[in-house]
Amino acid sequence: MAGHSKWKNIQHRKGAQDAKRGKIFTKLAKEITVAARLGGGDLESNARLRTAVLKARANSMPRDNIERAIKKGTGELEAEQYVEKVYEGYGPGGVAVMVECLTDNINRTVADVRHAFTKFGGNLGTEGSVGYMFHKKGTIVYQRSKIQDFDKVFEAALEAGADDVKDEDDVVEIICAPDAFNELKETLDRMGLEADVAEIMRVPENYSAIDSDKAASMQKLIDWLEDNDDVQNVYHNAEMPE
Repeated sequence: MAGHSKWKNIQHRKGAQDAKRGKIFTKLAKEITVAARLGGGDLESNARLRTAVLKARANSMPRDNIERAIKKGTGELEAEQYVEKVYEGYGPGGVAVMVECLTDNINRTVADVRHAFTKFGGNLGTEGSVGYMFHKKGTIVYQRSKIQDFDKVFEAALEAGADDVKDEDDVVEIICAPDAFNELKETLDRMGLEADVAEIMRVPENYSAIDSDKAASMQKLIDWLEDNDDVQNVYHNAEMPE
């Protein structure tokens, strides 16, 4: 049940992202710039940058945009100074929500995030209030129909550092530690597999069931947050009704 719920959550988020392609490019560029500023512009030695660029390519971000974002991070081009912030809170029905942001104005961002939680029946919490419910995991998901030889993929994934390979709900989901993500993704790419989702995300330990009314409010909260330019990712543990 949890796997199905997680895949539905991923689909909701991916669908929202696909509908806002230009906005996604802006957010991807921010992450690339920050990654390059913190670890340099070399993809081989900067794992965070490599992950960000992989995600950008998976979202069909133009190469020029990627290169420009890297140059902003390394100081070759002028750029805003972004700060990373993670906000924690409770959505409708008391579900746990984590909001990852990159912002050049913390006061604006926290006011916007607090407003969203209040507007849709939740409340912004303190640091650590729900973070313990989530763990960072590399997550790679394929539609089951893309996997012709599951055993071969299973063995290759484990050899490349995967912690778990799940075959359920018409998808194959591969989980790994964050530091194993890039090598694992590259191994699977060499097998000719095109991932539907490939990123490091915050995965909840457990899911919390909510009714359809609360789910509708929860989706509005997610949509509102994801429409905010400062918000990079929204994670939650709501088990959305069918």
